[in-house]
Amino acid sequence: MLPSLQVGPFTVTALTDAAGPFFSSRSEAFPDATTEQWAAADRLDPGALAPDGRWWLQFRAFAIRSDRGVTLVDAGIGPADGPAASWAPVPGELPASLAAAGIEPSAVDTVVLTHLHTDHVGWAVVGGARARPFFPNAEYLLQRAELDAIEDINPHLRSGVIDPLRETGRLRLLDGETPLRGGERVLATPGHTPGHQSVLVSSRREHVAVTGDLLVHAVQLLHPELAYAHEQDPALARASRERVLRLRNAEALHLATPHLTEPFIAL
Repeated sequence: MLPSLQVGPFTVTALTDAAGPFFSSRSEAFPDATTEQWAAADRLDPGALAPDGRWWLQFRAFAIRSDRGVTLVDAGIGPADGPAASWAPVPGELPASLAAAGIEPSAVDTVVLTHLHTDHVGWAVVGGARARPFFPNAEYLLQRAELDAIEDINPHLRSGVIDPLRETGRLRLLDGETPLRGGERVLATPGHTPGHQSVLVSSRREHVAVTGDLLVHAVQLLHPELAYAHEQDPALARASRERVLRLRNAEALHLATPHLTEPFIAL
């Protein structure tokens, strides 16, 4: 049974793609974190610390299902020849996770790419020279600000991901907060990258925020002010993180995170 949450008419399911070490140490990734902050983070998420001291990440996507359709948030690290192959533990197993959840790629009608880092777009387009969308019937959603910044983020993704989606008429660019056909809502959460976006699933006073890289380690959950070395605009990333976390003040909030050990965190 795959981990999932039920929120009103929505079922949010965590789909594992892989797990493995990060390419730099966590002290390099979070240079301002104190010894006490690391100790608290390790108590909250001990699985993120490998026996050899390296930062151990999960790589996940999330499926959101209701009677209106299937939305996939992010596309993992991808196959052995995917764009993350130089650093992430490819090949990923997202197709097997989808099958375990009873989801055919053709049944996915919306794919939200939170941002254009390679570990989030790996299964978006497959086939190498004969590139094609892995989810053939889906509309792929990306913030316009993210595409505008692609040369700074990863210019290779233009030919490897963006052009095949455009050529098949599958790419839709968003400008800020946008409701989705399934009833979810895309939130603009810039900072990690210029056009980073998250997805909010709501029913009455209960919410699930599918975060992308809004936060990447438990130390940022405990201390949202801590900058991550790979945030393009740390001040803006902090503001986006704090804005989403404020939802917990008056309402029930769950986070669905791609990189923490547990896929769902209740706040």
